[in-house]
Amino acid sequence: MTLVRLAQLLPSPYIIRHMKDLGKGQRADPPAVVWAEVDEEHAGQRIDNFLMRILKGVPKSHVYRILRSGEVRVNSKRIDATYKLIAGDKIRIPPVRIAFSEVSVAPSSTGLSRRALFEDEGLLVIDKPAGVAVHGGSGVSSGVIERLRAERPQAKFLELVHRLDRETSGVLVIAKKRSALVHLHDQLRAGSTDKRYFALVQGQFKDVKRKVKAPLYKYTTAEGDRRVVVDPEGQTAETIFHRHRQFQFATLLEAQLLTGRTHQIRVHLCHLGHPIAGDDKYGDFAWNKELSKSGLRRMFLHAAQLEFEHPVTGLRVKVESPLPEELALFLDTLKPL
Repeated sequence: MTLVRLAQLLPSPYIIRHMKDLGKGQRADPPAVVWAEVDEEHAGQRIDNFLMRILKGVPKSHVYRILRSGEVRVNSKRIDATYKLIAGDKIRIPPVRIAFSEVSVAPSSTGLSRRALFEDEGLLVIDKPAGVAVHGGSGVSSGVIERLRAERPQAKFLELVHRLDRETSGVLVIAKKRSALVHLHDQLRAGSTDKRYFALVQGQFKDVKRKVKAPLYKYTTAEGDRRVVVDPEGQTAETIFHRHRQFQFATLLEAQLLTGRTHQIRVHLCHLGHPIAGDDKYGDFAWNKELSKSGLRRMFLHAAQLEFEHPVTGLRVKVESPLPEELALFLDTLKPL
């Protein structure tokens, strides 16, 4: 049986992220499980204190949760938090998933930095407001990234990990190190992230869950505007839509992106005959005008959640942004079905 010795494990602030061979006749755990063998130096230590030393940065409540659930095992047996380690014990340490909302954040008090959902040495995650472009260009003098660089002149590296449309609000990730940027781009290309959006669409969406696979072709109009259409010659694009709430003339959907094409959610919904409320490019313009009179002053599309592997720690983490107040208040004006 090949095991990680504590001397190998302890210098790292987080779990080693690959599986060790457990030997013949023993079930292999999913990737990111680690087995550690206790040496004489660490014998006598309580298991909860040991885990908190290994899982630096993970909230105590989460450590006790994985102990109570039985995910942590010693010699393949469940133990409680008071168990004292014995030399030769073999400890199963599971992959750890935490939400950034569980981690304390002390963002800067100025500008967009005040909208930080999380920040550490490698990443800055902000709650982007609607109406702000992510970068300058096409008639926009400065966007999120230019403003952040101006707010943080001491920062050596700030780059967008991904993009959001100007009128889309929600979770936006900025890399503070090139290594973090490369790691996250690899995840986006591999499709190992989980991106979720809320969208209010026209009409009654029949299916509780529907997967859409429709290729998207990108082009530029004579006026210089970027546009996207469903076209067999386009790039593969896949979205899963989950019906969340139904109203008399509209449906609130959760959109799960399996690919990340330009305007993907907007064009897929338009293709299905359910344009997004307030969408000035692909929407129903007459309906948008009525919605504006009722108080909707923007496109109803919000990046609510992004889940990925942290490029430094290897933890599977989730960042969430609540529905903006103006969108939540507008929903309250709608009549449920």
